[in-house]
Amino acid sequence: MNRIVAILAIVIGVAGYFWYSSTQTGGTSPDQQAQAERLLGAASAQTAAEDIDTSGVVEMQIGNPDAAVTVIEYASYTCPHCGSFHTGPYKQLKADYIDTGKINFVYREVYFDRFGLWASAIARCAGTPESFFGITDILYSTQAEWSRAGGGDPAQIADELRKIGRLAGLSGDAVEACLNDADQLRTLVAWYQENAEEDGVRSTPSFVINGTTYNNMAYEEMARLIEEAAGS
Repeated sequence: MNRIVAILAIVIGVAGYFWYSSTQTGGTSPDQQAQAERLLGAASAQTAAEDIDTSGVVEMQIGNPDAAVTVIEYASYTCPHCGSFHTGPYKQLKADYIDTGKINFVYREVYFDRFGLWASAIARCAGTPESFFGITDILYSTQAEWSRAGGGDPAQIADELRKIGRLAGLSGDAVEACLNDADQLRTLVAWYQENAEEDGVRSTPSFVINGTTYNNMAYEEMARLIEEAAGS
């Protein structure tokens, strides 16, 4: 995936931040910072020149995998409109269509910034769809708090995300391991771009209903499209 060079800068920022925070206790000298940045820069160049295998990324889905209708949501954890959807219409969608087995619902992360990528690392940390969607609910219901912590200070945002991970039952070691897994983060970024290009996603939230991509919409319109796709 040679075309993901720009997006990989997000990952390098993530790796650099957590490399500093996990290995330095008394501050980082300018020489140490420069050395780390050179190492991370070399790693990014190497990765950008290689194809990244995304086949191991788990699709996070709930509902009925055999349903006639599949709804894929593309969303960013730092997107306010995505937060509004998940704290509002999504609850009705879940009650009407997901919990009743009428649709298969797939959630795919979009990465606009490092904070959204960090949040994704926390959500995926436990590895199961059940845990993923539970943490996703927490991330969206508290989005205004964690995403703006310290006026946008990366260290405070990271700490808030760690708290969410622990609240969801993850150990501190597990949280740190997930945040520091640069290979997985690179893979997620490549996976995101592959999916977004294939489905023509340009904004969030976007929805793919049985292969057709739509921008954000009112719940009533979504329900109509789902019913039409189901042949009702």
